[in-house]
Amino acid sequence: MYYDQEISSVFEELRTSEKGLSPEDAEKRLEEYGKNELKEKEKVSVFRLFLSQFKSILIFILIIASVVSAALGEAIDAVVILFTVFLAGVLGFVQEYRAEKAIELLKSLTSPEAVVIRGGSEKEIPSTELVPGDVILLQTGDRIPADARIIKEFNLKVDESSLTGESVPVQKTTDALPADTAEADRKNMVYAGTAVAYGRGKAVITATGMKTSFGELAGLLGTIERSRTPLQESLDKFGRWIGAATLVIVAFVAVLGIFLGFPPLDMFLWGVALAVAAIPEALPAVVTVGLGLGVRRMVKRHALVRKLPSVETLGATNVICSDKTGTLTQNKMTVEGMYVNGKILRVTGQGYNPEGKFLKGDLEKSGSEVSADDEHLRVLLLGAALCNDSNLYKEEDVWKITGDPTEAALVVAATKAGFEKSELDRKYPRLAEIPFSSESKRMTTFNKLEDGLDSFLDSELVAFSKGAPEVILGSCTKIFLNGEVKALTPEQKQEISEIVKELADQALRVMAFSFRPLEEGFSPDKVSSGEIPAEKVEEDMVFSGLVGMRDPPREEVKAAIKTCEDAGIKTVMITGDHKITAAAIARELGILKENDLTLTGSELDSLEDKEFEDRVEKVSVYARVYPAHKLRVVEALKKKGYVVAMTGDGVNDAPALKAADMGIAMGITGTDVSKEASSMILTDDNFASIVSAVEEGRNIFKNIKNFITYGLSAHIGEVLIVLIAILGWQILPLLAVQILWINLITDGLPPMALSVEPPDRGLMRQKPRNVEQGLITRREIAAGFGLGGLIAAQALTVLAWALDSGFSTSKLQTLIFTLIVFSEMFNAFNWRSDRYSVFSLGLFTNKALVYAVLTTIILQLMVIYVPFLQFAFRTVPLSLYEWGIILALASTTLISMEIVKHISAGKER
Repeated sequence: MYYDQEISSVFEELRTSEKGLSPEDAEKRLEEYGKNELKEKEKVSVFRLFLSQFKSILIFILIIASVVSAALGEAIDAVVILFTVFLAGVLGFVQEYRAEKAIELLKSLTSPEAVVIRGGSEKEIPSTELVPGDVILLQTGDRIPADARIIKEFNLKVDESSLTGESVPVQKTTDALPADTAEADRKNMVYAGTAVAYGRGKAVITATGMKTSFGELAGLLGTIERSRTPLQESLDKFGRWIGAATLVIVAFVAVLGIFLGFPPLDMFLWGVALAVAAIPEALPAVVTVGLGLGVRRMVKRHALVRKLPSVETLGATNVICSDKTGTLTQNKMTVEGMYVNGKILRVTGQGYNPEGKFLKGDLEKSGSEVSADDEHLRVLLLGAALCNDSNLYKEEDVWKITGDPTEAALVVAATKAGFEKSELDRKYPRLAEIPFSSESKRMTTFNKLEDGLDSFLDSELVAFSKGAPEVILGSCTKIFLNGEVKALTPEQKQEISEIVKELADQALRVMAFSFRPLEEGFSPDKVSSGEIPAEKVEEDMVFSGLVGMRDPPREEVKAAIKTCEDAGIKTVMITGDHKITAAAIARELGILKENDLTLTGSELDSLEDKEFEDRVEKVSVYARVYPAHKLRVVEALKKKGYVVAMTGDGVNDAPALKAADMGIAMGITGTDVSKEASSMILTDDNFASIVSAVEEGRNIFKNIKNFITYGLSAHIGEVLIVLIAILGWQILPLLAVQILWINLITDGLPPMALSVEPPDRGLMRQKPRNVEQGLITRREIAAGFGLGGLIAAQALTVLAWALDSGFSTSKLQTLIFTLIVFSEMFNAFNWRSDRYSVFSLGLFTNKALVYAVLTTIILQLMVIYVPFLQFAFRTVPLSLYEWGIILALASTTLISMEIVKHISAGKER
């Protein structure tokens, strides 16, 4: 369908044209065909998600215990057990539901964009809004958003391996094909889910969503991966270890209790409750929510994490390899200088506003204005505008661009001289092109000049080239000088090379331009097909001039790089710019230090792997490199033991992004292929956002470790209290329902509140964490046993005092029950930071924790003073004196930790 029709028939059948659909027609078709997206598998219903919270074997045991209690006439115990199980299920459900919503938000934020022509104008829209009949533009690196018939192509090659398994990119055509052509051979079609490997083109959409070839298969890979994180695996392993140990102890003590005369049912219920309390089964869910909340905070800081495990990697990153353009700089290239007809000109104006002048002189001092009618200036800017895939347009009084910012700067400069890009494209149409590649470092177009332009451009077909100065100069044998085309002498080449260096020394990116009138009978089709080699066409060119442009550094980047330095993170710049230009920008930003090295791609190629590995730690700038070099840099740094973050935006960056510990794609300029290969996407393409993400990643990891240690101390404390009490005094200090309640309220709100704790003030002055170090280290285990032991000592002190005072069992259990809850609330404030005093942080700087603790305290007071809850939990009211004892003992949990932090701070100083 469509592949066997001429383009005019395709337009007719789809009721569209090369100008695309009108916005109104597109809206109607969106209602008719639906969004351009694949139907996901049926989501788990809210009810099923809730039921899934009760799959735990321990939950089953608790439910059985409640049934046994009811059968034996202990209705109250049965109801309380079921109630606590229900509340635990609600808590787990809320956590999972919030995590699910966080993932859905991330999916929506990563919806790919497509460039479409609507009503004759180019615009970028979410690919989900595409409809049959839309005309889309395709260029190297784009992920094709829907099935489409090609209507124009320039050396368009598409990687269809994801659909057909064919590893070699397919050369596309616009020709109609026979009706019996197999799908894999339909070279005038492109398919959703495949990627543009080379060249560019224009196509009209024929099918969207589930009607596409991919929609008929399993579907596209999801942009957000929900996988079990190493944190969760670590927690599961830790939970199994502590769970196994606890179950052995619980079984031993339960059997011992029966031998000591305790009722078997009580010991069974107590054993089950203590096992549930001791095993931190809620921690993986809390960790997932903590990661999800952290990821959502990252979105606000312009960093979109595609894979939750990457959050952990962020905290350990100690080298960031960053592209220069757009990441370290503003990505708003502005032409500031030109070399034409043997003279340097200064170009005024800023950004994409096409207002400015061309002044004689140099970049520091300038003289009289050069007329836009100057023939040398016209030839240079004509080539800059025609050999160009960018556009300039005005939207709501703001000048905007489509395409590459470097090319856009050339269009802006040409517009300053009165050249309108759209008018030039209409008047001098492009018949063929040799696209830019990182290997060739140049681009050449073949334009029809049927009415001629000047005496030296009187050919009907002219080739215009732009690219790296050394490449363009190497292909030139002539120069346009003083109104004539003359032979280019070695002395003139040397002079031009000196000018390139002079402009580069001033941190300008320099491009060279040339042209060549082509002989009559030259066939652009033969160039497109490869019949005439590119090298044959791109020789014997006429040099027309140089353009120097500058992309100023982002104001916030210099401070961000200093933050990285303080945090023990090395920043490395990787750019295709000239070595001198790159070094100048790197020095300005603070990346290139006095003894640091700068390597070019050719210098890198000349080094053996061992030689490079010996130098890699000293290199701060890589200039004139190909994307393929990035992979070698990543591998060398990883061999040295570094955790490497690598940025990229092109299709050729994908291998390096995958190989890096943290692949970071550009959200604005990045291709779909680079985004899919990445672990994180920068929504603003800003280096400072990487640093913010590293800080957030460190903070998430810090918070997770802190609330795990908080939970660990609670579980250890409960086990020790009951174990020692039953062995030492042959008494149960807590009832089963009380243990379950403690477990419910202490593992509920406080850990969630700790997960939103803001970063410590010194977090980015700490060295990156060691990746060899697990989540639960000796320090956390020591803190867990230390604080757990302290809580147990507090409870046993109350136990001894209560027994000496002759208190009833209910009073004794209420005292210990309440003491543990309040001690854990003091403990929650301990773990806002493992380094800084809670008083130096400010008691109310984490309001969520304050509210969580107050809520927990209110719930505990209700259990003690509300009559029907008293009856259910076997509690009795407490006197003011008893409250004083509880608060005094419980507060030592906070006081002792404050003393430890003070001593540790003194040692660090």
